[in-house]
Amino acid sequence: MNILGISAYYHDAAACLVMSGEIVAAGQEERFNRKKHCASFPVQAIKYCLSQANLQISDIDYVVFYDKPFLKFERLFETYLAFAPRGFQSFLTSLPVWLKDKLFQKKMIIDELSEHLGKEVDWSAKLLFSEHHLSHAASAFFPSPFEEAAVLTMDGVGEWTTTSLAIGKGNQLQVHKEIKFPHSLGLLYSAFTYYTGFKVNSGEYKVMGLAPYGEPRYVDLIKEHLIEIRDDGSFHLNMDYFSYCTDLRMTNKKFDQLFGGPPRKEGEALTQREMDLAASVQAITEEVVIKLAQGIRKETGLKNLCLAGGVALNCVANGKLLGLKLFDHIWVQPASGDSGGAIGAALAVSHMMLQQERKVATTDGMKGAYLGPEFTNEDTVSRLSKAGAVFDLLSDDELFEVTAQALADGKAVGWHQGRMEFGPRALGGRSIIADPRSPTVQKQLNLKVKYRESFRPFAPSVLSEDVREWFQIDADSPYMLMVAEVAKDKQLVMPESAKSLFGIDKLNVPRSEIPAVTHVDYSARIQTVHQETNPRYHRLISAFKAKTGCPVLVNTSFNVRGEPIVCTPEDAFHCFMGTEIEVLVVGNCVLKKELQNPALLLDYKGKYELD
Repeated sequence: MNILGISAYYHDAAACLVMSGEIVAAGQEERFNRKKHCASFPVQAIKYCLSQANLQISDIDYVVFYDKPFLKFERLFETYLAFAPRGFQSFLTSLPVWLKDKLFQKKMIIDELSEHLGKEVDWSAKLLFSEHHLSHAASAFFPSPFEEAAVLTMDGVGEWTTTSLAIGKGNQLQVHKEIKFPHSLGLLYSAFTYYTGFKVNSGEYKVMGLAPYGEPRYVDLIKEHLIEIRDDGSFHLNMDYFSYCTDLRMTNKKFDQLFGGPPRKEGEALTQREMDLAASVQAITEEVVIKLAQGIRKETGLKNLCLAGGVALNCVANGKLLGLKLFDHIWVQPASGDSGGAIGAALAVSHMMLQQERKVATTDGMKGAYLGPEFTNEDTVSRLSKAGAVFDLLSDDELFEVTAQALADGKAVGWHQGRMEFGPRALGGRSIIADPRSPTVQKQLNLKVKYRESFRPFAPSVLSEDVREWFQIDADSPYMLMVAEVAKDKQLVMPESAKSLFGIDKLNVPRSEIPAVTHVDYSARIQTVHQETNPRYHRLISAFKAKTGCPVLVNTSFNVRGEPIVCTPEDAFHCFMGTEIEVLVVGNCVLKKELQNPALLLDYKGKYELD
């Protein structure tokens, strides 16, 4: 049975192909059409999935959408009634969109499938709908390495559900408890994302990265006025302070009064208040996640936990949870947001509806999240030549020697190898990499390569066999979804003069032997690199270790602020020519910036540079 999963029409549209219960291919539409967080029907992602498996349109047995639009409309209508007349303007704004498009998404999807994939197919007979949080839960459990597990999903909101507990056994999954809209941990975090001046649905990472610069001074205020947290982790929000039910804003004037002023405007200078707000909502999030997990462990007795939903991308909370050892094992879906709903929807149909056998993989069923397109050396040479690139085609031995030396010499390297990653993290397939021992790399990569806020932390890629020597973590973290401290013997003693620094001033003080990946609280967002899932990246880090004694590289996504991660060799070349990356490695092709045609340089800095 060949099942196509789709997520679309909100943000991060994606497609996934499952064949006989196995994930064969998955891709986000943004990577193909180059529109960041693209929400439109994932035509190109679908076509990629089919081509990867050499399938014809007629080979598809079912197409399954990741949520139920009618239930979402029910929530919109009932929310309006509950908050009337305050939500009338918001209701009037959204109703035409629902009446024109969203309420009739079944027809829209059938029309899109017919237009782009073939009118001769009776798509109405093949189209199914999953529930949003069931899709999340299925994406977490079915690819996990567990025969049995508790499954916790947390996000903004699906149809009605914002948090759910399910139990997975074999090829079955049953939801046991739910918390429903408007009470949402994801929307609480998004409210603070909005209030601190970042974009909702994309700026939450920035809030998490900003939190260590602040102090959680507002925790008591948040608990007193905004959220009631019960012993089992269930919670209740005080809607007097939020506008997302009735308005196009997340917070209201009462929220402004509580925290001493209006929201920060995008582009305004960050102050200690924003840092303290970020630290506070992060602390609240960690408390809720931990209490939910404690309640689940006590109630179910299960020893394995799976996580999905947007909140599961909060790797700091995940790391705290891991450190408590409440469960023997924790597995987080690497595409925990809406894009991963395409995977869960397809797997739910495969296992729960069609009763197909679930084969539990030793590591997991995500194949390292390397589920996207790959390019042969022959294809890469052709593409780069047409783009006007100047390059050398090297043997593997030459390639790893030259690249490892460039890294040891302090150069930033664009690394485009193998299949593209699925999900928000670059994992050594489409990465910008550098030497973590440099005290200036973190700031320079942010300002001269990524063109983004200087406070944003970078992640370390570390050989899995060396992770415990360099970091305080007793588990693998292949998807960069766990945060832990750098090993004590690798940390540096802080000078007395640095201890009194506040906020962003802390950034320039080296804290370990690998300062480029050590955040101001000594933490790091770890990616363990395994020879089995990414042999080329593992070999490169091993070559770097042989030269330097350090089995760690800086790893950040191969893109600039405002653009999706690169997909094709041409995407990689254009990003290379628009940034201060010095070396580009695409397959076995090695490009040096100084040898390129100056006429091909692009002004990414002028396009994306921060004010």
